[in-house]
Amino acid sequence: ISPQQIFGALTKTYYADKAEIPAKDIFTVSIVPCTAKKAESRNPDHQVRGERSVDAVLTTRDLAKLIKDNKIDFANLEDGKSDPFMGEYAGGAALFGQSGGVMEAAI
Repeated sequence: ISPQQIFGALTKTYYADKAEIPAKDIFTVSIVPCTAKKAESRNPDHQVRGERSVDAVLTTRDLAKLIKDNKIDFANLEDGKSDPFMGEYAGGAALFGQSGGVMEAAI
């Protein structure tokens, strides 16, 4: 199971319980460099509580197109607030976005 599926499952279970939000009301989106993650998210073996743990997957190319098509200007966006339920950022996920990153993290 990949980090994408683990995070999706945690979002629909742990986060849903802590935030007192029904899992069916949470829509999870992964943004990944690999198109294979789209098929992985549809795999029935990766369901949690009878629902997909990851509802949608965008590749980085998909995201770039959405940003460009919608003329999003990041310099003029308001700052957001991060979600405290999943803890602090550790930086390890940066390895997965490059060729050989999953193997490097495993070693």
